[in-house]
Amino acid sequence: MIEHNISLKPYNTFGIDVNAKSFGRFGSLDELKDLLRNRDKETPLFILGGGSNILLTKDLPFFVLKNEISGIEIINETETHVVVKVGSGVEWHAFVRYTVEKGWGGIENMSLIPGSVGASPMQNIGAYGAEIKDTFVSLEALHIDSLEVHTFNREQCQFGYRESVFKRALKDQYVIISVSYQLSKNPVINTTYGAIQSEIEVMGVSEITVDTVSQAVMNIRRSKLPDPKVLGNAGSFFKNPVVSREVLEQIAVNYPDVPHYPQENGEEKLAAGWLIEKAGWKGKRTGNCGVHEKQALVLVNYGGSTGREIFDLSTSIIEDIRAKFGVTLEREVNIL
Repeated sequence: MIEHNISLKPYNTFGIDVNAKSFGRFGSLDELKDLLRNRDKETPLFILGGGSNILLTKDLPFFVLKNEISGIEIINETETHVVVKVGSGVEWHAFVRYTVEKGWGGIENMSLIPGSVGASPMQNIGAYGAEIKDTFVSLEALHIDSLEVHTFNREQCQFGYRESVFKRALKDQYVIISVSYQLSKNPVINTTYGAIQSEIEVMGVSEITVDTVSQAVMNIRRSKLPDPKVLGNAGSFFKNPVVSREVLEQIAVNYPDVPHYPQENGEEKLAAGWLIEKAGWKGKRTGNCGVHEKQALVLVNYGGSTGREIFDLSTSIIEDIRAKFGVTLEREVNIL
């Protein structure tokens, strides 16, 4: 069923109250095809998953399609690995916990990331030393115009840092309907990134498993990140910038403790949250929005903020960081 002039406030984690021109839900490939066949082709499409990586700045003159494709299926299994095919509308964290309960390793470091499975390859989501591309096998996607299903492997997805071909060359051409991941039955535990190891020590567990790592990551995230159900936000708002060695050295003159992570190409990744905090933005509030008091990477809606107000705040931060550090931050959140 296609509805009209529907508020999207319940469908975005910032809690921004804007309307969509048209709105429909699909829980299967056939339902999606029916919606696409019967749509007004003059109205642009927007595919909505968990609504966790978007900032809505105005009413959308779009046909918004809410992805509710479910299902988790084992499609290949050996003594050491399992390949799992997951519906694109499945909640990402629910899938992570499913794999953790099975004892399968590979995505436990990405526990509690908001959003849907379908968004995971689009964004090449990642956290605590792990990215989707590490376990990704393939995805199935429906071409919007031809209504043909195409399969994409890892190389064809052209993964980059929070990037894929679906955010660039193939943007708005496909709807992802399923994603397949290869997970390990003999997991290699990764506790080297961030505060995972120290959190595990606080937990006092005797055996470190994928569940231990998942619990540690959840503890860390909950201690620093606001619950979108309580305080509107979209998680990390900015990407961590990658800069030349020369830029890093210039920053280190005044800030010798600047955290940095060497890249394979000789460049350096900086921590956007550190830059924002050093510039004095952490905990700063402007009107009904602001920078979270515990995590400078997160912009929040205290209630009643518009998407434009949050966007303007992000612009002020970008300009200030550029002026103070010579670094241009890039928004990770998609702006509409």
